[in-house]
Amino acid sequence: MGGFGNQLKTVFLMSLLTVLVILAGGAIGGRGGMQMAFIFALVMNFGSYWFSDKLALAMTKAEPISREQSPELYAIVEKLAYNADLPMPRLYMTPSPQPNAFATGRNPNHAAIAVTYGLMQLLNREELEGVLAHEMAHIKNRDILISTLAAVLAGVITTLANWGQWALMFGGLGGDDEDGASGFAALPLIILGPIAAMLVQMGISRSREYLADSTGAEIAGNSYGLANALQKLERGSAVIPMNINPSASHMFIVNPLNARRVVNLFSTHPPIEERVKRLYSMGRR
Repeated sequence: MGGFGNQLKTVFLMSLLTVLVILAGGAIGGRGGMQMAFIFALVMNFGSYWFSDKLALAMTKAEPISREQSPELYAIVEKLAYNADLPMPRLYMTPSPQPNAFATGRNPNHAAIAVTYGLMQLLNREELEGVLAHEMAHIKNRDILISTLAAVLAGVITTLANWGQWALMFGGLGGDDEDGASGFAALPLIILGPIAAMLVQMGISRSREYLADSTGAEIAGNSYGLANALQKLERGSAVIPMNINPSASHMFIVNPLNARRVVNLFSTHPPIEERVKRLYSMGRR
């Protein structure tokens, strides 16, 4: 599936999340409950989105890296920013020995790319360029915004389900037949709604990773560097653990929790072998 196909998949999954919100709101809290849950989730996630760079960098103990400290890193990112027609992002390094990287920031003018110490030690220049191009692609595709919108919708569903659980414990759901369903009718959504929302949200994350791979290969003009890097990063993340909150694992180019054997169904990242296969099929440009 190419870039356009991944965009369509994202639109479909976002639409599915919206439908789940409508169904959950109607069954559990009626229109009023749905509106309250939406406002609550919007406020919480808007704050996370607005301060996404500060939160992510603090969570990973990332420190700014200067041009004098890493002239090669700056040279590569400046070239990629020019190719992508993007402003130069701020550059950071985290002290983790696990080879990994992530991009953050609410828009291209407030973007940052962080690399780990382990990444800089492991990759050659072509592979490093591939990884950094992938992160530039996340910035170009505004994936922080898309993931935040998905989190808002998933948060609404989870909040409604929690309200529904409390309502069942204390006397039922819905004020009347028009504004809310009976407890038994809403029970499947209370139980399965949050699980379905989580799976759809992870599907969106995996789709954006595929898209960032293909966009990154276009920015770098070479898909082999990223393909080779992903294989090295997968092996590295499997043997070198990273002390990171699981809620932040989706930010990284490869799952930093691979050492914990995360089940694929609940992974925010697509399989490395499939990503590599798609990248090799693109060839050099």
